[in-house]
Amino acid sequence: MQKNQIMKKNTLLLLGAALIATMVSGLISCQKENKTEADTALAAEDRSNPNSAVYPPTAHVNGKSYSEWTADWWRWAAGIPCATNPIGDPTGANAGINQSGPVYFLAGTFGGAVTRNVTIPHGKKILFPIINLLMDHPCPDPNFGPAPGQSLEEFLTESAAELVDLAGGLEVTLDGVALNNEENYRFPSGLFYFTGNPDLTNCFDPCITGEEQAGASDGYWMILKPLSRGQHTLHFQAGVPAFGFSLDVTYNITIQ
Repeated sequence: MQKNQIMKKNTLLLLGAALIATMVSGLISCQKENKTEADTALAAEDRSNPNSAVYPPTAHVNGKSYSEWTADWWRWAAGIPCATNPIGDPTGANAGINQSGPVYFLAGTFGGAVTRNVTIPHGKKILFPIINLLMDHPCPDPNFGPAPGQSLEEFLTESAAELVDLAGGLEVTLDGVALNNEENYRFPSGLFYFTGNPDLTNCFDPCITGEEQAGASDGYWMILKPLSRGQHTLHFQAGVPAFGFSLDVTYNITIQ
């Protein structure tokens, strides 16, 4: 992978989103919910986990690993056109688009600061990237592809990792309480396939084809256990100083 190929994509592909959790027991839903066997097994680990409202990195949430959920997040985000894509949403008005299932997806930004107001149904787990990146293929640039003898998965995974290695300044708070050990929540997705909305070539990724194509993601992600009903304030920031990229996001969250 040539460095100029990676740099060529970074300003369009790098983005982030984050949620954190605290040890305050009031943040966890007091209402009983159906638990999978994996969810129940987390109880013992939570006793020694300083971020007890966040599923630990080894967790399987509703039968899927973190890496598997990150691929699902990209299938969701890449399927929404520019005008309503939650990554570029300045207010949070588009956060609920195409949400389904037990896990609610939150997005970050294409860079810069934003404050969003969102309403999330009670009982939902919440997946968010603190900062993340997608490498996909094929692309219009014929030079962006595997070297001789290199697999497509190796090429995309290594290309994404080279950029995420440069990320720093990860800070997250929920209701004013800081989350620790963000660096333990880095998850490469491995190779997956998705169908992106072709309109995203105008605002996000020139490699989106509108047909099924390969991708690989890397970044820092968390899955938050269901929050208690009411108001919560999330703030997060991260960046890649080498490329002048930073994000600073505030979510005002209503759980109802």
